[in-house]
Amino acid sequence: MKEGAAMQSCNQATKYSSPWTLGQRLVMVLWGICWGLFCAWTPKPFNRWRIFWLQLFGAKVEGTPFVHQRARVTIPWNLTLRDRACLGDRAHAYSLGEIEIQGHATVAQEVYLCTGTHDFEQPSMPLRVGKITVEENVFIGARAFLMPGVSIGRDSIIGACSVVTMDMPEGMICHGNPCRPIRPRKPVDG
Repeated sequence: MKEGAAMQSCNQATKYSSPWTLGQRLVMVLWGICWGLFCAWTPKPFNRWRIFWLQLFGAKVEGTPFVHQRARVTIPWNLTLRDRACLGDRAHAYSLGEIEIQGHATVAQEVYLCTGTHDFEQPSMPLRVGKITVEENVFIGARAFLMPGVSIGRDSIIGACSVVTMDMPEGMICHGNPCRPIRPRKPVDG
């Protein structure tokens, strides 16, 4: 995570209390029911239908992104999808905080985008959230794990099963646990 990355603490009286109001929790339950009933079983060509439901619950959508029917979005109103962004099969957008997937970026199968952690210095261990940004033309390989507050630079590739704990620069191939830049990505023609 970059120096001074914006992590926000959520207001929790105890480690057992929820940072969300009762109303927010009810909407989250309704969201889970609606996704399961109306979207999770739909074939790939029903993408517009899935996007409709995401937008209905507050997701910010530009252009025509793709969301796989088995993708999971925890809190849709914290998700931004730009044109031709892709959230792959069984990818999990654990959007307790904001997640932005920019244009032509691909989040492959079973990737976990985790915006939440806890402040372990506090006895109540309050929830802390940090925005994840996946910039344009990025490819996140299968089963990669992105920590709260990280940004993946434009035109980069994150290798499969990598654990991204800090920002990755643009135009690089990165992989590992912890993920590190390995070499520049060759420019794509066209």
